[in-house]
Amino acid sequence: MYRAVVLTISDSRSAGRAPDESGPAAEAMLPKFGAECVQREIIPDERGRIEQALRDACARAELVIATGGTGVSPRDVTPEAAAAVIERPMPGFGEIMRVRTFEQTPLSIISRGGAGVRGRTLIIFLPGSPRAVRDCLDVVAPAVRHVLKALSQAALDCREDREAAARPGG
Repeated sequence: MYRAVVLTISDSRSAGRAPDESGPAAEAMLPKFGAECVQREIIPDERGRIEQALRDACARAELVIATGGTGVSPRDVTPEAAAAVIERPMPGFGEIMRVRTFEQTPLSIISRGGAGVRGRTLIIFLPGSPRAVRDCLDVVAPAVRHVLKALSQAALDCREDREAAARPGG
């Protein structure tokens, strides 16, 4: 079982002015990846705080899912914070999340969500809506499982992973 940290990045949620729905949505998806939540935290849209939270999360988990702060408002700085922490960007994650969710949500092209690796941890940063969290994680689920195996240095059977991803619900 992989350890996961879920970070909700939101000024209003960190101040208690609105309920956190995206963090629980991300946590509910963790079993798809063979992961369990070891920590869930809500932090404000402050680049330095986000960077530190991502670094801390990478020290204790193999998977970090951050929700919120991926839009274009002045306080949306999650992608910039993630870029400062990520050692190996994985641009395909953001590309496929935007493309595959566009039909249902045309504004998905505004999202600057994505993913990357720091050490042996996969970081995925997503929009802040619970629906976007679920939709995006569904899209990347096969890749997430493969990356987690690769980072853990488990024996990889890429053919098996490709075949599983091709099956409905993959």
